Amino acid sequence: MMELGGGLGLALGLAVAAYLLLNWWRHRFSGLPPGPAPWPFLGNILGVDVVDLLKSLKELSLKYGPVYTFHLGSRPCVVIAGYQALKESLIDRAEEFGGRGEFPAVQMWSHGDGIVYGKGERWKQLRRFAIATLKNFGMGKRSLEERIREEAQHLCEEFQKTEGAPFDPTFFLSCAGSNIISSLVFGDRFAYDDPKFLELMALINSNWRIMSSFWGQLLFIFPKIMGFLPGPHHQIFRNYLKLEAFVNNRVAQNRSTLDPAHPRDYIDCFLIKMEQEKNNPQSHFNSQTLSKTAVNLFFAGTETVSSTLRYGLLILLKHPDVEAQLHKEIDEVIGPSRPPSMEDRVKMPYMDAVIHEIQRFTDIVPMSVPHTVTRATTFRGYHLPKDLNIIPLLCTAHFDHTQFKDPEKFDPAHFLDKEGKFKKNEAFLAFSAGKRLCLGEGLALTELFIFLTSLLQRFSLSLDGSRDALDLSPESQGLGSLPRPYKLRLLPH
Repeated sequence: MMELGGGLGLALGLAVAAYLLLNWWRHRFSGLPPGPAPWPFLGNILGVDVVDLLKSLKELSLKYGPVYTFHLGSRPCVVIAGYQALKESLIDRAEEFGGRGEFPAVQMWSHGDGIVYGKGERWKQLRRFAIATLKNFGMGKRSLEERIREEAQHLCEEFQKTEGAPFDPTFFLSCAGSNIISSLVFGDRFAYDDPKFLELMALINSNWRIMSSFWGQLLFIFPKIMGFLPGPHHQIFRNYLKLEAFVNNRVAQNRSTLDPAHPRDYIDCFLIKMEQEKNNPQSHFNSQTLSKTAVNLFFAGTETVSSTLRYGLLILLKHPDVEAQLHKEIDEVIGPSRPPSMEDRVKMPYMDAVIHEIQRFTDIVPMSVPHTVTRATTFRGYHLPKDLNIIPLLCTAHFDHTQFKDPEKFDPAHFLDKEGKFKKNEAFLAFSAGKRLCLGEGLALTELFIFLTSLLQRFSLSLDGSRDALDLSPESQGLGSLPRPYKLRLLPH
């Protein structure tokens, strides 16, 4: 009986503690938008599908509205859904919603350094420096377009070697996208059979997959607990260390041959900046921020473009009528042999529309990376405390029925006017928005146009099997939306 009484006392004590904690929690965040009631420590995890957290968050927005509170474990977050609410927060009030939120999968390695996951004054300075430096090396200029055109020819030559046999395009597309950012950051490109390059591609692809998987979702929700549990999520950190080691090796090579009067790449420019500020104890330019920033650029510049192209080819396999119209436009504007250029883009509205529709429909980065509120503010009548995590569901803008006629359907007409000319849509947020707008937007659009146009100029897409069997739904959705594995055949056009 004493044991029973002791057990009941313990259970009662835990229940009271949980009740008091829950009351404190609700009082502390009483000014937040409505949302599902959280459990202490667990938050709202018991009421969602952890395997497909994105789907659950979208469904909750239908119940609680475009602005609601969701608890990731013990962390309260405000979820923002729908184009109008996203515009009001990320764009109209960009300064207040421009902080960087918690993303444990990367921050356990980066510790807030770099230009993707950084914050505060350090992030501002590193971002400004990256934009200015990459622009000096051709980003947005004809000189970089020439590099992309050359890489497109290398890509087509590799595709030619498949000789019409079925193959998975993942590796080739990753190499092509990576070589463009490599030429900016490291000053040169890699051969597609370079062993070191193959290893780097494997590391990046591995991290992208794990962060978009069930294990990546659990790490996002319970970062502290997952740190003690076994699983593939630990590979993320190890992979980042290997990527950083590669960058540090390149930094050492650059440092030994540096000519300050003639910088060759982003690393050279950063080393020069470090030397200029070596006597400034408050400087944000040091070896640590250099390695973190270079890895950020290398990773982001590789995976997002290659994933978009890989998904895009799958969509064209599913929609041969769209591919046929693209071939027709390419034949009329460019012809069979002249390499495409960005000057052709204005004459090719259908290609432009298809590229934008691929980005809208696939939602490669559906949730963005979490933001934070940079200062206490009131939004739509709710009080949001400083440093509150914000989860912007960018994908909900792309599937907003008030902005797109039939968003669940892949249709290039979403970006065409009645006369067949390209039409912008403000709800297109594939590169995020506001203070956290992707600095490589122009570069990515140039790559997508040159690569896809070059490929379709030389090849027609084919597959073994039925088009009806092709599934366009993502294999997984976490940090990124990953297309399901497939093989295609490239035949001479």
